[in-house]
Amino acid sequence: MFDCAEYHSEFGVIEVNRHVKLSDKLAMLYFEVRKLPIIIDKTNELELMLSLFRAKTEEELKQLEEMEVAVVTQAIGAYREVVISPEFKELERLRFEALSNEASALANAERRAEKKWQGIIAEKDIAL
Repeated sequence: MFDCAEYHSEFGVIEVNRHVKLSDKLAMLYFEVRKLPIIIDKTNELELMLSLFRAKTEEELKQLEEMEVAVVTQAIGAYREVVISPEFKELERLRFEALSNEASALANAERRAEKKWQGIIAEKDIAL
């Protein structure tokens, strides 16, 4: 996203012409998870928490758990509780169904558009 090596960028809001900061109480924080270091420092809570978002497999979650940091272990435990809940499974099913319906509707619209254009082309060929 940003052309730098750091994974954390912080922006403040300033007045464009005079470059006066609007407030020190407002900031926009951007975290580029893909730029996190491979080896996470157990004492850096920010990197630990961001690495939870980077984890894509159960193996990666287990590696984080093996660091034995309480807040990370609790977060992973909470995640695992949520994903086995009936509510989450129903939301997951509804999301999959919505994606399937969307794909079907798009394919149907493409077929109709193709058929319409074939008709238009056929009419023009007859007219010539």
